Amino acid sequence: MKFKSAPLSSPLNRRRNFVATVAVITVLSFGALGGNSKKIKKAASDALKTTSLKNWGIANAHASSHIDAVGAWTIEKGSKNVVVAVIDTGLDANHPDLKANVYHDAAGNYGYDFVKNSVNPKDDHGHGTHVAGIIGAISNPKTGVSGVAQGVSIMSVKYYADTNSGALNLKNTVKAIEWAVNNGAKVINYSGGGPEFAEEEYVALKKAESKGIVVVTAAGNEHSDTDLPENYYYPSAYRLTNIISVSATDINNKLIGSSNWGKTKVDVTAPGENIYSTLPNGMYGYMTGTSQATAFVSGIAALMLSKDPTLTPARIKEVIRASVDLYPELSGKVASGGRVNAKKALLALGITPPKTKEADVIRSIARGPSALLEAMMAE
Repeated sequence: MKFKSAPLSSPLNRRRNFVATVAVITVLSFGALGGNSKKIKKAASDALKTTSLKNWGIANAHASSHIDAVGAWTIEKGSKNVVVAVIDTGLDANHPDLKANVYHDAAGNYGYDFVKNSVNPKDDHGHGTHVAGIIGAISNPKTGVSGVAQGVSIMSVKYYADTNSGALNLKNTVKAIEWAVNNGAKVINYSGGGPEFAEEEYVALKKAESKGIVVVTAAGNEHSDTDLPENYYYPSAYRLTNIISVSATDINNKLIGSSNWGKTKVDVTAPGENIYSTLPNGMYGYMTGTSQATAFVSGIAALMLSKDPTLTPARIKEVIRASVDLYPELSGKVASGGRVNAKKALLALGITPPKTKEADVIRSIARGPSALLEAMMAE
């Protein structure tokens, strides 16, 4: 199957032509786990060939650029009781990295397709499956990637078709939000957007707020300051207590060239450049944009709710913003001034740090002892 593509970092957008870039990669590209010693870096480079830690936002050789998901996994890997709704282009529910974590209702359906008005939204584009993988792909040495929250349930709600008008895509967006709210979602990931305020959308998101549902949204990919009224990007610009708006960073903790920003309108940043994740038909590939960054933050919110189901959206937002890693390059660009850190967010809940070592977490997803494990434990 061939996937549609577009210029790098163009946004998944319900009002205008979109799409986030899709590059189908058949040769795996391996990074290395966090750590500064040459011994760990060299060992990690080899060890990652037998693990599923190939998404640099999860783990890489630059300890200061990833979200410390491996550290977070010593505390929490995700609960099936936490349902993350991915409002997007559908889902490959049979993907080997996703099928174990796909939500199913009492009738066995994994979501709804508002484009075709039917259950079980197939992904004929790739964007939705890619985003879902970042959030909740399983971690297994026989598979390709690992999501931030490896144990949560992924619900797919399809709103977008490139053959539909912008108005129809927006109408389907509202229906998708309402459906997710009414069918048990605890977190909603919405990696789309546009410049128009929509009363119906605001009302749907306000209902999500009243139901205690976190909504993580993309800041957009127009390289614009969204604090300026002429650059407002919705739904990120709706200042509801349950909305977390996300810009995208590169491996050097700088905003990627296409990412929007906003000192008051955007909350945090997350990795968003050349992110490796799942694609339909059991494939894998890279995408770039605030869509991918949004998925990292949805994964962190899901981990937090897995650890403490009583958390309110406002508290989750507060903790995620307060636990970022601060960088001068991000000061004045987003409200928090930093890039999200999954482990810090969990520890900020008042959790006692576990005795489990990160090397033990890696061992659980690696195929037996490796040079990486030996090196890390020797440090």
